[in-house]
Amino acid sequence: MFMKQPKLSFWQVWNVSFGFLGVQFGFALQNANVSRILSDLGADLHSLSLFWLVAPIMGLIIQPIVGSASDRTWNRFGRRNPYILAGAGAAAVGMLLMPNAPMFTVFMAPMMFGAMMLALMDASFNVAFQPFRSLVSDMVPPEQRTIGYSVQSLLINIGAVIGSILPFVLTNLVGLDNVAEAGQVAPSITWAFYIGATVLLGSVLWTVFRTKEYSPEQYNAYKGIESKAVESEEVKPSLIKRLIGFFKLMAEMPDTMKRLAVVQFFSWFSLFIMWVYSMPAIAQHTWGVDVKWFDPAYLATVTVPAEIAAAKGAAGDWVGILFAGYSLFAVLFSLVIGKMADKFGRKLVYGLSLALGGFGYLSFVLFQNPEITQLNLLITHVEVPKGAVGLFIPMIGIGIAWAAILAMPYAILAGSLPANKTGVYMGIFNFTIAAPQIVSGILAGWILSSVFDNEAIYIIMLAGVCMLLGALSVYFVKDTQEQYN
Repeated sequence: MFMKQPKLSFWQVWNVSFGFLGVQFGFALQNANVSRILSDLGADLHSLSLFWLVAPIMGLIIQPIVGSASDRTWNRFGRRNPYILAGAGAAAVGMLLMPNAPMFTVFMAPMMFGAMMLALMDASFNVAFQPFRSLVSDMVPPEQRTIGYSVQSLLINIGAVIGSILPFVLTNLVGLDNVAEAGQVAPSITWAFYIGATVLLGSVLWTVFRTKEYSPEQYNAYKGIESKAVESEEVKPSLIKRLIGFFKLMAEMPDTMKRLAVVQFFSWFSLFIMWVYSMPAIAQHTWGVDVKWFDPAYLATVTVPAEIAAAKGAAGDWVGILFAGYSLFAVLFSLVIGKMADKFGRKLVYGLSLALGGFGYLSFVLFQNPEITQLNLLITHVEVPKGAVGLFIPMIGIGIAWAAILAMPYAILAGSLPANKTGVYMGIFNFTIAAPQIVSGILAGWILSSVFDNEAIYIIMLAGVCMLLGALSVYFVKDTQEQYN
């Protein structure tokens, strides 16, 4: 029996996605600071992208498994909520332990412990992320789907703004030191991770306790699924049969999903480069820090001058400010992207957004002016190179692209998926996020060292070219958007 799914109020839609704010808070802290942490603990530029491979590999393995499991889960805690809560709890543990890697030198090298905590955080973020995506699809009716994913994008970017700017705030307002001693993590980063873990758990608990998931009977009625009364008596298939079924699902994925995969490849290839190499690119190109100061072999033979350590610390903080900037622009664009997509079409908005992101990456090279200027950030005054201030301009395009990447693929995809396999297909769709990052992680370090002689600004420009290719690929996506009264 089919029943029309009730519309949700704005605040119900808000509560469904609110936990994303905390998950992205933690994810933003990771994106802006892990390269800095690992560099301080001894990683070189070439190996940074290899450490970052942990993230997409965890997503590739975990999200389809969690998606499939949550599709089959119905208990008194809900369908998706148990996985969301478990993932958030484990991520918080990783966030508390990672900046304390030097304390565990008795057991292993700090850099290796840091890499393990990065793996734990990424695995846990993925456990939480995938059910959140499916929760929106479960709870939000089709005619509200675009606004549902737009609100999700809004909350993600609010969390990203606060998470990205937090180390800078702790340094410039609270007074914590942002310079790391040899083999240590800066105090401002350590406390930022502590706060991030707290926010992560709090926001996820809000969603879990404020969102009552549908019962199996309600869900089946709203989605037009014929329930199986004897399902509990069915014999659970063997692992081999389940694997065969999984690969069959991949082969039979909707055409829309396949075409979106091409767009996703170029988009996420670019994003991975930005997250890994923005800090060295800005430190080298805008602050004028020589490439040799990112070489652990050279650093082992000299004492790092105070001005070099200060410049690297300042550049690291500024990356957080810039990441907060693109997240803020993404928040603003998220407020209008739904209406723009309804008026002009999701494909057009998606493609133009990615193009603006591509031009943003390419324009990084224009901002090299080393002249120091005083900048009023409302919360404090800072002295930075003029080129660093100019980098807010590329962040506009990157923020617009990020908002579109978070919302448009899922809004386009959701209408083409069978309701009883939404979770597993959303998990499979994560392959289109994880795979390009894995390729980027394997190739980017080699390209940086072998082609660009460790001049990180050029790898950022390569990211711009790839984002433009993603924009062109949107043209070939078929959007089967339905019209609702």
